[in-house]
Amino acid sequence: MFEAIAFYVFGALCLCAFLIVVMTNNILYALTALAFGMILVSGLFFLLNADFLGVVQIIVYTGAVVVMYAFGMMLFDVSKEVKERFQNQFMVWLLVSIFAIGLLIVVGNTQTTIPYQNDNSTNALAHLLFKDYLVCFEAAAIMLLMAMIAGIGVGSHKPEFTHEESNKALLNKDVSTSKESEKDVFKYNQSIPHNQLSQKEAQ
Repeated sequence: MFEAIAFYVFGALCLCAFLIVVMTNNILYALTALAFGMILVSGLFFLLNADFLGVVQIIVYTGAVVVMYAFGMMLFDVSKEVKERFQNQFMVWLLVSIFAIGLLIVVGNTQTTIPYQNDNSTNALAHLLFKDYLVCFEAAAIMLLMAMIAGIGVGSHKPEFTHEESNKALLNKDVSTSKESEKDVFKYNQSIPHNQLSQKEAQ
């Protein structure tokens, strides 16, 4: 009884959170609702006794993907609302509703009985990873470690010029260019005879 009530509560909260994600025009609200929805999905996994999937859901989606979205959000002005170019939202909602109702009818009429296995999925997964697929697991770990070291190396690379030095170099280049242009004009004026120069100035 408790599992059924918790399932419906988590499911309703998930739907509300993800509806906020797709309906709000504020990026900050959408990101917060997305993180909240991901945590609620992990709660559904815990209710199904899939502890490993619940932990992975929190670590990967809530802790990594949402954080990546947060860093991307820093590049935008979150105070401004997002303006949708596609104005015909009624057609989108109608198509989504028809698809959802059709999927509910198909899934609801399908009755399958799956035997319940009262074993810990975490222990079974650990047995597979560290016994049957140990070499593949270690190879994937080494590849991730190499990618992390490469990312740290690229991020810690000191540029040849700082931002201030680059601005100074551009300023000095502009000054030198202007001085060279002044010298060229002076040489051109010196090459023109005095009477022609006076006529050009008079014009």
